[in-house]
Order: sequence, then structure tokens, then C-alpha cells
Amino acid sequence: MLSGHVVVVDLGYGDAGKGTVVDALCADGGRSAVIRFNGGAQAAHNVVAPDGRHHTFAQFGAGTLHGVRTHLSRFVAVDPLALAAEADHLTALGVPDPYALLTVDGDAPLTTVWHRAANQLRERRRGGDRHGSCGLGVGETVSYALDHPDAPCAADVRSPARLRHRLTAVRDRLTDQLGDLGAPPVEEVAAVFEAFGRAVRIVDGPGTLRGLLTAGPCVFEGAQGVLLDEWFGWHPYTTWSTTTFANAETLLAEAGQEAYRLGVVRTYTTRHGPGPLVTEDPALTAALPDPHNGVGPWQGAFRVGHFDAVAHRYAAEVAGGVHGLAVTHLDVPARVPELGICASYGDWDRIVPGAQGDLAYQEALTARLAWARPERPERPDDWAGAIGKLLGAPVALESHGPTAADKRVTGDG
Repeated sequence: MLSGHVVVVDLGYGDAGKGTVVDALCADGGRSAVIRFNGGAQAAHNVVAPDGRHHTFAQFGAGTLHGVRTHLSRFVAVDPLALAAEADHLTALGVPDPYALLTVDGDAPLTTVWHRAANQLRERRRGGDRHGSCGLGVGETVSYALDHPDAPCAADVRSPARLRHRLTAVRDRLTDQLGDLGAPPVEEVAAVFEAFGRAVRIVDGPGTLRGLLTAGPCVFEGAQGVLLDEWFGWHPYTTWSTTTFANAETLLAEAGQEAYRLGVVRTYTTRHGPGPLVTEDPALTAALPDPHNGVGPWQGAFRVGHFDAVAHRYAAEVAGGVHGLAVTHLDVPARVPELGICASYGDWDRIVPGAQGDLAYQEALTARLAWARPERPERPDDWAGAIGKLLGAPVALESHGPTAADKRVTGDG
């Protein structure tokens, strides 16, 4: 149950509250580590401490304010520049030495300034057909690593000559493709990356992970959401990342371990950026501004709709099922009387999954969803119970506010 290893995955489009759930799971001090298993610096997991301190976790795990260590697995794109900025903010919040709480798998790919610049340039060139990128180069990092076996990885920061060679290759290849990217010299970037290598422990991933899992219960913290998954999301409005439980399950299997699969949902459905959001309601968007999400220069607008049980059921199905749910923002329905739950799109109540890798199927699904219209939303008396019933899973954790004190583990958890 929730006292053992737990994998936390967002069953929506991200922003459902993974960070605050992970923070709550780590609040009692009994966790060995938080394991990150997808995404990179584009993650934005907001945590508010009972004393009012706030941090947006991107690469550090959301248990850091409780002193819980973080391990970045080989499935995470590591951005040393963004990591340094995040460490500085954590230090300002009173975390004595954030880097002392961090280990990084040597095989984790490195995000560079050229990846970020290329990402932003490609997105600008799409004009009105933007995909909703965060503009931080994570997808570019993954794409580059798939195409080039010599892509820079975390272990390279310990080998200056190899690091410079690989950074030069990134710069030259992406510049040849896209033109001038306006980035700093290789030597300057290499110096920063070498400083990162001195501050952070670069480790053998499988061995370190086995040790952490043996030392005590761990929380696997996912990034983004299943409806943005690279294979099962609404293509092309997706991420270059596996956002289901798959990566975490791979890591657990390598260590001979298992974990409780916890799916996170809000009491209303949100999406940051373009792409289908069937239950979107402009009145709800106006009534429910998010203090940590607004209009972004790359993602676009933050959009709000009624709880979409159809899309969330699909997410749970393609993710391989969940053991339980964490339902967040349970304080919202009481102050927004027009909010409801959509159980079907007329006579369409199940989105049929395609085969993994069939992006043509996903693109056709996206086109169909663009024209789907929600059944009139209904308003339940018991929001957590209704959501659990519609998604076919027990509610293991309820959240009525932003802090760990606002969370309650239910009898089902």
C-alpha cells in the first residue's frame, strides 16, 4: 500500500498535483528516496510547506523539503544549468546543501543550451500549429540521443576531452540543421557542466537504485501526464517522454521490486497549451485561475474543464491500470457550484487504445476528439467516491489543499 514503494503518475495532462502528493508521502520522514523516472527540467511540481514556503520542483524530487534524497534515473534528461538555479532556490528556502541529497545515473542524457535553442526555434517555426512545448529542450535532448550514440550523458562530465567533443558535436549538428542558434562557446558550457560534475554524485544507476530500494520505501515521481504520453497521448500535442508507469516498472523489475501504482487526478480537468480538451469551459477557466500556471510564452494558455472521466479512464487503461487514486483539489467543488463530472461524450464513453507506436492512430484519435462534445456534466455529492467509481479504482489519498497537512490517506490506501 502507500507505506511501501509507490509510483506516482498523473492520469491527465499534467498539473494534477503530483508534487504535492509526493511531498505528503515524504512528510513522515520514512522514505529512502524520491526516484525521478521521466521528463526533465520542464517538470513543474509545486509544493507549499505548512509555513508558507513554496518551491516548483523540476529535477529535484518533491520530497526535498523533508530532507528526502533524489535519484535521477537514466530516463531523465538532466539540465545542469536549470538544476543549479533550482538548487539555489532550495538553499534560499533553508535546504542546507541540496546537491548532497542528489545522485544522477551516469547514463542520463544531458540537456544543453543548443538543445534548448533548437527546441524554441522549431516551435517558433510552427507558427499557429505549435505543439505546446515548454521550450526547455527536453524533447530535443531525447530526439538527439535517439539519433546519435555519442550524445552527451551525465558520466561525460568526468571526462573533459570527451565532454568537449560531444558538446561540439551537438552544437555543430543542430546548427547545420537549423542555422545560428546564438548559444555560448563550447568551452563556457563545458566549464559549467564540469562544475555540475564536481557538485553532484554521478553514479552507477542500477546499483544505486537497488541500494535505495533496499534501504527503505521509495516514491517514484512521474512528470507531466499520461494524456501527453509520447505513444498514447493526442498526437502531435504530446511530449517526448513515456509518462505512464512503464519506466518506473522497468527500474523496479531490474531491482527485483514491486510498487503500488498511484494515479493522480484533479476534481476538474486542466490542460496547459494546445490540443484536445473535450470538457473545456471558458467560464471554468475564468473561475479557476491557477496560482502556479498562467499563460506561458511556449505552452500557451492554461485551460480548465469539467472532470473528464472518459479521458481519465483511457489514461488508466493505457497505463496498465492503477492500484489506487489520489484525488486533489477536493476543496474546489464547494466554491464552484457549476463544476461537474462528464461521464461520456454522448454515446462515446470509451476511448479505444491503439497499439503502442501507432502514431497515425493517435493522430486520427486527436482529430476525432477535436469534434467530441461532452455529455452534460453531473454534480455528485461525494466527489472522491464518484471519481473512484467512474475510474474503477479505490481512492487512496484525498487532498483538500496545497500542504501535506491537507492530505488524508483513506482506508483504501
